[in-house]
Formats: sequence, C-alpha cells, structure tokens
Amino acid sequence: MLSAVLLGTVLTVTTACGGDGGSDADGKKAGGKTVPDGPSQAVVAIAVKDGATEVRTSGALKVTAEKGSLTSVKVSDGKGRFVDGKISAGGASWEPSIHLASGTKYTVDAIAKDKEGRESAKHASFTTLTPQNTFAAYFTPEDGSTVGVGMPVSLNFSRGITDPAAVERAVKVTAEPAVDIKPHWFGNDRLDFRPEKYWAAGTKVTLHLNLDGVQGRPGVYGKQNKTVKFTVGRSQVSTVDAKSHTMKVERDGKVVRTIPISAGAPANPTYNGRMVISEKYEVTRMNGDTVGFGGEYDIKDVPHAMRLSTSGTFIHGNYWSGSDTFGSANASHGCVGLEDRRGGGDPSAPGAWFFKNSLIGDVVVVKNSNDKTIQPGNGLNGWNMSWAEWTKSS
Repeated sequence: MLSAVLLGTVLTVTTACGGDGGSDADGKKAGGKTVPDGPSQAVVAIAVKDGATEVRTSGALKVTAEKGSLTSVKVSDGKGRFVDGKISAGGASWEPSIHLASGTKYTVDAIAKDKEGRESAKHASFTTLTPQNTFAAYFTPEDGSTVGVGMPVSLNFSRGITDPAAVERAVKVTAEPAVDIKPHWFGNDRLDFRPEKYWAAGTKVTLHLNLDGVQGRPGVYGKQNKTVKFTVGRSQVSTVDAKSHTMKVERDGKVVRTIPISAGAPANPTYNGRMVISEKYEVTRMNGDTVGFGGEYDIKDVPHAMRLSTSGTFIHGNYWSGSDTFGSANASHGCVGLEDRRGGGDPSAPGAWFFKNSLIGDVVVVKNSNDKTIQPGNGLNGWNMSWAEWTKSS
C-alpha cells in the first residue's frame, strides 16, 4: 500500500511540473519553447552611426542582423511619425521604402533574435542633411478648385530633374471614384498626370507631394510636403469646326449651344486637336510681338480670353471684327474668336456667355483646320497622345 501511495504522489508532481508555462531549472520558456540563459548571439547593426549629422536622405539608412533575424525595426522623427520600411525575407535586413526628410532628427530602435530565441536590441539617432540647393514644384490646378474634365495634374519644376524615378516615387495622385492615373514627363522640368479618358464629372482628385528630401539632381533637393485637392465639375467639351465656322458646346452629353466663330486665317490657321483651357482673363492685352507676329496687332483690351496653348492660342471675345465675320470667315492669327462687345459688358454676347459658362480644365476640340495637330506639351494638351504613348515614359 505504501508503494502505491508514493507512486501516486510522484505521478501527481510530474503532471503539475509538465503543465505550467513558466520557467524550469534549465532556462526560460517563450511560446512553449525553452530559451537557454546567456546573451543573444544575434548582432544588430545600423549603417548610420549613432549621433551622425548631415546623413543622406536616400541610400544611407540600413539595419542588418548577423547570427539572427530582425523581428522589429522602428524609425521615427521628432514628431513621432514612423518611416515605412520592410524587413527582408528571412529577417536579414531592413531598409526604408521611402526617402527621409531633410534636416530631420530620426531615432532607430531595432530588435533581433538568435536561433535560440534570445533577443538583442540596438538604438541610434541621427540627423539628415540640410540642403544648400533646393527645387520647387509649381502645381496646377489650385487647391480647392473646381475644374473641367480635361484638367491634368501638372507639375513644373524650378530646376531640371535628372532623377525622374526618385521624383515620381514621391508624387502620388489618387481619385474618387478610383481610376488608373499615370504620369508623363515633358522634358526634364514638367510632369503631368492624367487618366486614360477624361475625368468623370464629380470626381475628387488628390495630389500628394512628398518631395522633402528627394534629390532631383545632384546636390539639389526638394522641400515640399503638401496635399492638394480639387473637384471635377460638370462635363463640358466644345468642338470648333474651322470649315463650317461654328462651335458646338456640349455639356453632360447634350449640345447646349451652337456659336458662330472665326478661326485662324489661311496664312495663320488654328491648331487642330484637343486643347484644355488653362487660364481665364476678363480682359487682357494681345501683342503680336510676344508670339512672333511683329507689329501686326496690339489689342490692349481683348475681352473674355481663355488660353489654349503656351504658344499663344486663345479662344476669346472679339469686338473689332464685323458681325458678318463670325460664322462665315476665318480671319484671326490662329485664335478662335467669338463675337463680343468692347469692355465685355454685354452678357448676351457669345464671347461673354462662353466665358461665364467655362471652367479652367474644360476641353475645346478644333477640327477641319488647315494646320497640324497641336503638340501635347504645348499647354495642358496631353490628350493628343494615345494612352500607349502617354504611359511609355512612366
């Protein structure tokens, strides 16, 4: 009997020892695995020296682990904002997925485990460089604006960009409802974004500029960190037929007005193609000297002018030609003229009506002119490129 009692006691003790989740005499347990005592064999290394200054914003920061795997890497600035990054497969290294901001102090806290599960940690802090030379992006459209369906997002840089990929990674354009949006470079100082087709009416578009710290060319860094939002208004596309001297204004799929026009004279025909209104002026001066026509004209009070190209193509009110010109003859130096009154004070005049009913970003299509199709980079006129051409450079 005594042997049976002792055996039962031993079994009870054995069961109790095997069922807890704490420590035993041989070491610690983590997740059901015994972790032996002693220091971790994992060695965490941070490529940037603790306390370093003038650190590059790209390519300098990297965290690695030897004889172990990284389990956590946290990099944050002084405002507590974390830097996105990814631990490589297997945990050998971590790198940021975006560039760092310039002139900013960062802290790094990294943890790795060795094959026995023992942890090793390392902390460091550093400050990124303060650039001596910077570039800026001048954007259109304006924040909070309502624009036409043809309006691209257009960025003009103050310095020519020699690392376009770095700049593209730092710029994001999104839309609601969602649509595929792609970038296209015009030269090295302009970057436009658009969808394959015109925006849908009512679309809300957001531009995220994260250029602070981006090296756009050797030794020249961006400084902007900005969000711009705009809304696409109703759909309006107006078609100018230079042969019939008319313009049909189509809004949300319906023709709302047909207007007599006068396009470019045979010696100076109007460009064909799809053009976007980029600027609007109640009144402006048009001087032939500024667009290569010498002293052929200098009109100081052109009413209701809307720019269609960088090179000087406008659709505008015209008070100096006779009423019989509109709808019957092409007599301009390449612009599209609409009958108007001097001073623009008659709201019933075609020029005044079209100006009032147009948004920056509206599309004006010119056809049946004796000129070539306008170049896509001459104004906001990238719609004259096929989608395949547009996406080729991105």
